[in-house]
Formats: sequence, C-alpha cells, structure tokens
Amino acid sequence: MKEHARVVIIGGGMMGCGLLYHLAQEGWTDSLLIEKGELTSGSTWHAAGQCPSFIADYNMAKIHHYGNTLYPKLEAMTGQYVSWHGCGGLRFATNRAEMDYFKKVEGTAKLIGFRMQVIGPDEIKAINPHVDTTGVLAAAWTLDDGHVDPAGCCNALAKGARDRGAEIERRNRVLNVVQLPSGEWQVVTEKGTVTCEHVVNAGGCYARLINQWVGSDVPITNMKHHYIVTEPIQQFIDADVEMPVMRDPYPSAYYRQEQKSGLIGIYETEGSQEAWADRGGYPEWDSENELFTDELDRISPWVERTLERMPIWGESGIKRIVHGAIPHTPDANPLLGPTAGLRNFWQCCGSSIGIAQGAGCGKYLAQWIVHGQSEINMAGLDPRRFGRWADSDYVRARSIEDYEHMYALHLPGEERPAGRGKRKSSLYDILAAAGGLYTTASGWERVKYYALDGQDEEPGFRHNNAFDAVAKECRLVSEGVALADLSSFAKFDVSGPDAPAMLERVFANRMPQKIGGIALAHMLNDDGAIEGEATVTRLGRHAYYILSAAAAEDRDFDWLAQHIQEGEDVTVTNVSQTYGNLVLAGPKARDVLSQVTRADLSNEAFRWLTAQELTIAGATVRALRVNYIGELGWELHCPMAAMPAVYEALMKAGCTYGIGHFGTYAVNAMRMEKAYRGWGSELTNEITPIEADIERFVKFDKDFIGKAATLQRKQDGAQGQIIYLEVEPGDSDTTGGEAITVGEGQVIGLTTSGGYGHRVGKSLAFAYVQPAYAKPGTDMTVWILGEPRKAKVLAEPVYDAGNATLKT
Repeated sequence: MKEHARVVIIGGGMMGCGLLYHLAQEGWTDSLLIEKGELTSGSTWHAAGQCPSFIADYNMAKIHHYGNTLYPKLEAMTGQYVSWHGCGGLRFATNRAEMDYFKKVEGTAKLIGFRMQVIGPDEIKAINPHVDTTGVLAAAWTLDDGHVDPAGCCNALAKGARDRGAEIERRNRVLNVVQLPSGEWQVVTEKGTVTCEHVVNAGGCYARLINQWVGSDVPITNMKHHYIVTEPIQQFIDADVEMPVMRDPYPSAYYRQEQKSGLIGIYETEGSQEAWADRGGYPEWDSENELFTDELDRISPWVERTLERMPIWGESGIKRIVHGAIPHTPDANPLLGPTAGLRNFWQCCGSSIGIAQGAGCGKYLAQWIVHGQSEINMAGLDPRRFGRWADSDYVRARSIEDYEHMYALHLPGEERPAGRGKRKSSLYDILAAAGGLYTTASGWERVKYYALDGQDEEPGFRHNNAFDAVAKECRLVSEGVALADLSSFAKFDVSGPDAPAMLERVFANRMPQKIGGIALAHMLNDDGAIEGEATVTRLGRHAYYILSAAAAEDRDFDWLAQHIQEGEDVTVTNVSQTYGNLVLAGPKARDVLSQVTRADLSNEAFRWLTAQELTIAGATVRALRVNYIGELGWELHCPMAAMPAVYEALMKAGCTYGIGHFGTYAVNAMRMEKAYRGWGSELTNEITPIEADIERFVKFDKDFIGKAATLQRKQDGAQGQIIYLEVEPGDSDTTGGEAITVGEGQVIGLTTSGGYGHRVGKSLAFAYVQPAYAKPGTDMTVWILGEPRKAKVLAEPVYDAGNATLKT
C-alpha cells in the first residue's frame, strides 16, 4: 500500500466509490480508497437500487438527476455491468396537499430537466394495469428514473476511478486516524500507515465508529429495513414492458418488478427498529455483509396493504427476504462536507438512499474538496448543520421519525414531535402562555406566530389560519411596538490584539472603526463565493460581537477560528447559548425603551447602526440599533438568565403603547418588503457578491479573502443576477425553488425565497435569472404550485426604500 496520498477515503460503498470517481474526474488521481472488506460489503450490496427523480428540494433534485443521467451510460463508459432499468416511477397522491406538492415538484422538474407529468387514475392504469388505484387522486410520473444493480453500479464507479488513476485497497481495515502537528492526517491500517492531506469518512453504517477515532460523532441512526422478493409472476413473464417503480403512502412502501418477480420494500409507520440497538446503534468494525433475521410479523400490516394495491401478487410465494441496515439522519439529507472543528476531515455518509445519491453526492463533494466550493448550495447538506446540541437522544428520535415518514409528506407548518425542545430560550414558557406557536431552527425552539384563536397552525402549501395572525403582527410592528425573541442567532465574541486585522482579512466589508459601530459583512472563499453573512459590532478596541444565521453556527465558528493565522493573538468564543436576544421594534420602540433605561436614546445620541451597553432590570444589555424588519428598533442582547426580567420590564413599560409580540413568519414577511437577502437562500456558496448585488458591502481598497476572484467576476460580469419581484397575488406565495419563465415557457431562472408583505399588501419574491432579464420593469412568469403567476422586476424595496423609518 502507498505511504502518501492527497485524499484517503474510508469506506468502499456507493458513497465512497462515487466520491473517488469524481475526485479522479476533477484531476485528483492521487486518491486512495480503503475498504475493510470487499467493495459494497456494508449496506450497498443489499440495497434495492431505486433511483427516483421525484424530489422538490432543488439541490437534492440536482443530486438525483445527475445519477439518473450518469447510470444509464456508466456501463458503456467503464465496461462494468450496471443493469440500468429505466422503467420510470409513479408516486401516488391521496389528498389535496399531496397534489399541491406534486405541482411544486413539477416546477422543480422544469428547472432541473427531468421529465415529470401529473396524471390521473385512468392514465395510471394505462401505465400499470395491475395496480388498484382506490383512493388515489393522481400520480407523479417521473419518466427518467429507474433502478440499478447496486453492486454492479458501485463497482462501475470504482472501475471508472481506477481507470483514471485512483487506487483502491480492499481487505484492509483502518485501525486509527491521527492528525499530525503539520495538519496532515495519518490513516493507520492493518497493512501500514498512509499520510494524507484529506480524510473522508464514507463509512455508511460504520460512520460513527470512524468519527470516534478523531473524537467526534455523526448524527446517524442505522435503521432495520425489509424488502421482499416474490416468486415469479405470470403477468410479468408474459409482459414486454417492465412495470414502473411505485411509491405509495397508503402501504408506506415502494414496490416494483424485479426481473419477473415482484419486490416490496416497507417503511413501517410505527414500531420501526434501530439496527444493533444493543451495541449502541452501529455494527462491530470487523463485521461484513451483515443481515438480520426477518421479522415478517412486524411488517405484515404494510405488506398486506401493498397486496391490496397489487392483487396479482396475492397468491405468490416469497422467494427472498432482505433485512438489512440503512443509515438515516434527522432531516433525511446526507452528510456532505467538513467535520466541525477539524480541518480536512470530511463526511460523505448518512444517505438513506445511497444508490440514487452516490454519484451526485460524490460529484458535488469532490468539487468542494478540490475547489473550495460546489456548484450547488451545500448548506442543507453540510454536516455542521447539526451542532453539539444534536445529542444521541435527539438524533435517534428524529431519525426514526424520518424513517417512519418516508412516504408521509412533511407539510409546511407541520410540527413533528420527535427531538423537540433541545434548545430553548429562557422565555419559552412565557411566550407559549402568550399564544406563541413554536417551530425549530438548528435545534432552537422559536415562535413562528402567535395564534389568534388558540388553535395550532393548519399545515399546507396555501394561506391558512396563520395568515391573518401574521398580518396582525406586522401591523402592530409598523403602527405601534412589539417584541420578538430571536435568541436563535449564532453569536460569537472575537477578541485579542490581532482581532481587528484578522476580521478585516476574513470579511469583505470594512470593520467598524469606532467602538459601538456596526457593519453588515460577508465571508468569501478564495473564489469569491459567499460563505457567510454576519452583523459585526465593535465592543472595544480589540473586542467584537458577531451575529449570524442560526443554521450557520458551527460553520461560521469554524471559518473564523480556522482563519486565525499562526502567531495571531485572537480568541473566538461561541456565546450562542450564553446570550438571549429580544427585538423591540416599531414607531413606539424608543418610547418603551426609554422607560426602562436612563440612557439617552435620541437619534443624535444613539444613531442607527450603532451599539451601546445599557442596564435594564439590573441586567447588562448589549443594545444594537439594527434589525431585519425595517422599523425603528433595537436588538437587546443580554445574559440568557436575565432575559425574563428584561422582557417583563419592557412589557410593563409598553402597556401604555399597546405592546405585543411577533414571530418569525412576520420577520420573513417584513424582510421581504425591505428586500433583505437571506443567507442560505439568496446568499450561498454558489454565487459571489456581484451576482447577489451586494457590492456595496465589499471594499476593494483593502485586502480580504476572495478579493482577486471577486474583482475578476466584476470585470467578467455576472453569470446570473438576483432580482426582486412583485408577484401576482393568489392563495399561496413563493417559498423558493419555483421556476421562472418568459415567452412560450422558456426557463430563465428560479426563485430563492418569498412571502406575502402584509404592510404593503403584495406577494414578493427573490430570484436568480439570466442577466438579460434582470432590468427593473421586466415581466416574467413564476410557477407556484403549478399555476402561472405574472411577475415584474422591482427596482427598489416596496417598503421604506430610503430607510427613513430605520433612521428616525
């Protein structure tokens, strides 16, 4: 075995081989994959091999579509059999909400380029005459997906990688992974030690064991999963056309043709079981090709429902039962990207449908490793979306919930109970008693809105009982005064003699020069793409307070900490749970705040985009005159334990002014009216400040990471351009990922986020389009739940474009 490599991948399943193949394609042929058994011997070999196109998430849809375009030609490319069956797929809708979802996915199909049609029961029967469509309203027919032989497909990727110069070591157990003082890694194996720059955990069901070597863990629960293969079916023997893969919420199952037999895969909706629960949830490191004894009694209710759908299978015997383990994450997405707190230790694991996703995951992770960024938004795949708060109880509860809801649509506004309450502000019970309905963000419980009628939100894709409640909150903020608990922000203290210089280098904007100054700033990578957005407040000569998105907490901490150069005296401290944050906003905000502090709050003494330290209810408060909603107001950051006292003082002082509450739904509505871009939606690793039209926050007269690339992009011109849209109103609004067309259906871009602006009575959206269509006044069409809506490009925010309200 070689002693040095640029990259070592641990694990020879679909995810590991998919990455090795694409690293080699990117030119990194000095890559080594080490597999302790034979390739595919973990969970890949016993997978059913499904490759669906049906998915609404734009980035995940790109991952799936890439695999479904590569696999049909992979056999010819490599000479290794893949056994691609391009039979297409049908997924059933049994209620109106699922029909709406189908229309949303249909919009994704327009963007990605996979063929999809929504068809009725008669057309379903024409495609699959054997299925009983009782209770089925429609089906999503995805014509370009199918299934493969898992072992064959994985070995084809491995052969393609070897053909390009990458290497594979089989039958060689890794024993340890150690980081050297130089930052390089040593991978210790039974056959020797290899030193490398990058290590990738592609261990599948073994991924948690691998991470333990570096003092870490991954949020994965391995679940037991059955599929059954029947004896040959006469109707299949006689047929010339293969039955499509069926996906059906009624039996919570997929079922299809397997050669001339039937195949049934079950996702139990209750009573599912964790694999190896008696061993901590993962297999022994020396196990291989492990299957479990079948438990047909446990899955029989769902099998019976499948046989109701496919009566021709009712009398058939069982030829084979496969009962193996598959990994699940708490949110169903794989883990692709860096490990929190470690340089160049990557994750490529956690995929519950790894055959479908292996190639696409490998492609986009390889781009990230090689180039420092990917051509798709990786925020929803980055392992650091789960912080230390995601303990084993949370991961297990949420992953089991994910498994049991495989074919149960998760509706907007639907709050599922597993793993809730991991991170709460000290106001949780108080705000719940005030009518606050909670959702979650990065483990935090935060109020989405305050119920007018005491009822929970009615989930769905269209306007619901939250609509009027949010409108009331927006009016309260714009006409009076209200409070919101936004303690979920990521918060960092950065200090030390070299902190000013370090932050000037890390952020593209100039750092505040005066103590108390505030700047909105962006972290860019070497290619000028946006890694993060933060509000930076200068607390002292060498002290700063940095706020960023809740979902970016671990990745932003890493970015700051890992860009401290050798010899620099800088300390970065994560204080996200140390401080709470109350937002006080509205034209009466100054009146209320002046009742609880002796500080001079006049516009001359406490200007917009400045901060001061106040004392409120005996607590020391970092008061920032800034907010995300475009009204006069302050963010009040105080120790979490002191927040109830600060809240009570503000509420008491605000009684005269009719003070109330607002939640995150109202925040989104108001930020859309102000045309404030959001990290993770408008601001992603796919684009630079030039495309995002935030060049005003980039100071080219200083040095910063990504400066040269950003200047080059400015000179070359944007490849796409952000636009701000007013959309024809309806009973639903843009949520992101909708197709935008002109003329006779020409797709020119996609939305990134949106919402209804209650202060102005307009449906609004952000989008990226081809630059030729970015001029204000340009007309286009946004496709929302399958409905074409007229839209027009706006030149400026629809609410207080001159920021007069903020600066008053």
